[in-house]
Amino acid sequence: MVNKVILIGNLGADPEIRYTPSGTAVATLRLATSRRWKDRDGNLQEETEWHRVIAWAQQAEFCSNYLSKGNKVYVEGRLQTRKWKDQNDIDRYTTEIIAATVQNLSPRGSDSAGGGYEQPPLPPEPFGGMSGGGTGEDVPF
Repeated sequence: MVNKVILIGNLGADPEIRYTPSGTAVATLRLATSRRWKDRDGNLQEETEWHRVIAWAQQAEFCSNYLSKGNKVYVEGRLQTRKWKDQNDIDRYTTEIIAATVQNLSPRGSDSAGGGYEQPPLPPEPFGGMSGGGTGEDVPF
């Protein structure tokens, strides 16, 4: 089974950092992703989705030290849904991304949301890929 999320978006606020009683850093990020499309009439439409991202330990420290509102970031992690009861004893739910990787895609010295975009590193190719010096000519089809 797979539970994996990859997002590229802009931070809507500076990361919020706090610490557990044992001293582990926890950062909360508000990340906006947008999609654009043309409707049937040819009008450009845009939809923005907001995500709550949680980073722990060294990733949290990185977020606190190097990220700020408007930065374009790459996030890779997993979905987690939590349940709690509010003041009126009603069940509430929240779904958040628990980050394994957070990378700043904005160029250094840039505080703008539209900063330069760098492609995140490619994941390793399954089964070793063809990067081992092979030309692919030995493939039987």
